[in-house]
Amino acid sequence: MVFFNGGPVIFSGNAHPELTKKICDHLGQQPGGIEVFKFNNDNTFVRILENVRQRDVFIVQPTSTPVNDHIMEMLIMIDAAKRASAGRITAVLPYYSYARTDKKDQPRVPITARLIADLISTAGADRVILVDLHAGQVQGFFSTQVDELTVMPLMVDYFKEKNLSNFVVVATDIGISKRARNFAAKLNVPLAIIEKRRVGNRDTAESLNLIGNVDGKAAVLFDDEINTGSSMISAAAMLRKNGATEIYACATHGVLPGDAAKNLAAAEGMCEIVISDTMPLAEANRNPKITVISVAALLGEAINRIHKGQSVGALFT
Repeated sequence: MVFFNGGPVIFSGNAHPELTKKICDHLGQQPGGIEVFKFNNDNTFVRILENVRQRDVFIVQPTSTPVNDHIMEMLIMIDAAKRASAGRITAVLPYYSYARTDKKDQPRVPITARLIADLISTAGADRVILVDLHAGQVQGFFSTQVDELTVMPLMVDYFKEKNLSNFVVVATDIGISKRARNFAAKLNVPLAIIEKRRVGNRDTAESLNLIGNVDGKAAVLFDDEINTGSSMISAAAMLRKNGATEIYACATHGVLPGDAAKNLAAAEGMCEIVISDTMPLAEANRNPKITVISVAALLGEAINRIHKGQSVGALFT
C-alpha cells in the first residue's frame, strides 16, 4: 500500500479555476499554489509553489476552449509534479476533448482520443478521472488507471424535483440511446429515439425519423454533449412536429461555441437547457433558459475516495 504525506493537493490550470475552487470548498481546503502562464513567445510556463514530495496530487483541467492550449498546460503541470517528486499524480479531466475522434471512420484520419491518452500517460499521470465520455471504449485508450464518473444521478434528481407530468426522455441519436434508456428508467418514463444524420465533417446534423410517441407529452432531449446545438435544434423541430408540448434539453457537457447557446434557447418550444459545469460557461452564453448543475461535490467525493483508497463505484450504487 502506498502512503502519502498529508491530504490530497489539488491544483488548477487556467481552464476552470472556479470548478477547482468549488471542489476544494467541498473538501474544506484551499487549491494548491501554482503559477501557469505564457511567456511573450507563446511558451507555457508552470511553477508549483509548494512542496509536493510524496503528496497525492490532483490536477483539474477540462480540455475546453482553447483546447490545445489547455491540453498543453495539463501535460506541463503533470511533468512539473512528477519532477517535484509527487507521490501520485491524477489528471482530472471533467471534459475530454477529442473523445469523438475515437475510431478510423474515414480513410487516412487519426484516432486523436488515443493520442491524447498516450500523451497524458507519457507525461507522468498515474491515474485519470473522466466524466461522461462520448464513448466508453475511450477508457481503454489509457495505459493508466481510469475512473469514469457520471452526472446522470444529478440530472435524475433535478428532473424529479421539477415534477413534470406526462413526459418522455428522447435520445438525440441512436448512439446515445443506451444511456438515454437508463436515464428514462431512473425517471420511470418511456423512451423515444431520434435517428439523425451528420453532414460530412461539419458540425451540423439533421433529424430523419422519430421512434416512439411524444404526442401531447413534454420531452426531455438527452445527450452527453451540446456542441453547436444543431442536433438539439433539429430534434426539437421534429418533436414539435410530432406533437410535443414542451421541450427540455439535457446534457453533461455544454461546449456551446459562438451563437450556439442563443440559437438553442431560441428554438421553438425549448423551455430549458440543463448542463453541468464540467467546463466554464462563457458570460456571453448565460441565458435565463440555461441551468447549470455543479459537478464539484461529485468530483470532490471521488478525489476523497481515491485518496483514501475507497470505492469510487459506490458513489453510483
